[in-house]
Amino acid sequence: QSQLVESGGGLVQVGESLRLSCAPSGFTLDYYAIGWFRQAPGKEREVVSCISTDGYTTDYADSVKGRFTVSRDKPGNTVYLQMNSLKPEDTAVYYCAAKNLGANWNGCPTRARGMDYWGKGTQVTVSS
Repeated sequence: QSQLVESGGGLVQVGESLRLSCAPSGFTLDYYAIGWFRQAPGKEREVVSCISTDGYTTDYADSVKGRFTVSRDKPGNTVYLQMNSLKPEDTAVYYCAAKNLGANWNGCPTRARGMDYWGKGTQVTVSS
């Protein structure tokens, strides 16, 4: 059964950092663009960041620009989300999702609807 697995979440203090990982199980990410999403209690799921299949295009929500960095390690078949200067409002369950965009190698998926694979999420809690 093909799926994504997130890891790296945890409890940190304001201003600290975490690095989330997203790895596939049962398939390779070579042909997939990746989106990172998060959902806080009582709120809708929102996009945090995305990275294209070829790794050259990235995008970020305004709330995380300058603090978060998305990258992909093709040989390692893993996508990362480096989160610095964390704030209490970053507290949420973080999900990665994969979308095969075909020949659109530099497309960056920012919509949760229509993603091909999802992970089960990893909890990030930022304490003040």
